[in-house]
Amino acid sequence: MYRIKTFNKISPVGLNRLDPALYSVSDSVTDEDAILVRSAKLLDYDFPKDLLAIARAGAGVNNIPLDRCAEQGIVVFNTPGANANAVKELVLCAMLMGSRDVDGGIQWVRQQVAAGVDVTTVVEKGKAAFIGPELYKKSLGVIGLGAIGSLVANIALSLGMDVYGYDPYLSVDAALRLDRHIHVVKDINELYKRADYITIHIHYTKETEHMIDAKAIGAMKRGVRFINLARGQIVDDDAMLAALDTGRVAAYVTDFPTNRLVNAPHVIAMPHLGASTPESEQNCAVMAVDELRDYLENGNIRNSVNMPAVSQERSGACRLCLIHRNVPAMLAAITTLLSRDGINVENLSNKSRGDYAYTIVDLSAPADQSVLDEVTALENVIRVRVIQ
Repeated sequence: MYRIKTFNKISPVGLNRLDPALYSVSDSVTDEDAILVRSAKLLDYDFPKDLLAIARAGAGVNNIPLDRCAEQGIVVFNTPGANANAVKELVLCAMLMGSRDVDGGIQWVRQQVAAGVDVTTVVEKGKAAFIGPELYKKSLGVIGLGAIGSLVANIALSLGMDVYGYDPYLSVDAALRLDRHIHVVKDINELYKRADYITIHIHYTKETEHMIDAKAIGAMKRGVRFINLARGQIVDDDAMLAALDTGRVAAYVTDFPTNRLVNAPHVIAMPHLGASTPESEQNCAVMAVDELRDYLENGNIRNSVNMPAVSQERSGACRLCLIHRNVPAMLAAITTLLSRDGINVENLSNKSRGDYAYTIVDLSAPADQSVLDEVTALENVIRVRVIQ
């Protein structure tokens, strides 16, 4: 039986996909084989020696020590795209709020009532302070055209916007999702100079930290409205606040608030609401559970953030799953040891990602324990699993 420890509340729609005859699931499991987590911090968590995998019900994995997990042979999964529709809808809300000052208008109405004014007598005159442009016929720049960015770009077209997209790592699958009327530019400065609105949908890394700095903002159209529902650290707050003061940026909408941002004019700051829908939580839970199940039961890896994607149909009598370092001659060393036992390799898949590689070997018969011990003892092998 696999022991799965849960951190945070995981949607029962996902947990119900686990056969109770095969899985023991709770937040009190010890010596767990796998972990299901949302936002809980695992950076200092003492992982059990036999922990096989962690599935994050969400896209961001800043709460998980990826390098330490890789060194211990722990595969970390996330759920890209599971919350994409929820974030897309919030981006539309952010664009409208950044244009029409809906938030300011609501607060003004409440202030009139609190002051004892009959609000019906002042609304027509007072509304002039909250005038703002329509989205129709404006230009939208989308930085990052993955699961979320592609949805945002496509729906903006249906609003009558002219859409420019930038993504230096655009995959074939992502490109196929894009409407042909979207202008995909190779130079981000082309997007900056054309966009009336910019929304960013990229991961936060050391390379993207403060990507939106004074230089980037200086290349944008004056009066641009900027939306950041990705990660707060991607934007240099000092540069953004300075640009808001001068009018270079007309509005900044983010769901990564800080005290400085909340108290600044022309900033709309909300809690991190991107995936806060019941549908999104269910989608993330289902996807995380399915990834975990496929890895635990079949050894297949899909949507890992620290290991390569490797999947193959089951064949033969026994499957070996090996996590090892990405060094020359590893496959030759592994297959040589297996052939000494007189067992035929029916199928084999191998891929690498950075410093690590993953190999699935389907054998015609179970390997002798002594051979498995020798494979495990090979230099640069991190973990060996046998799935019958």
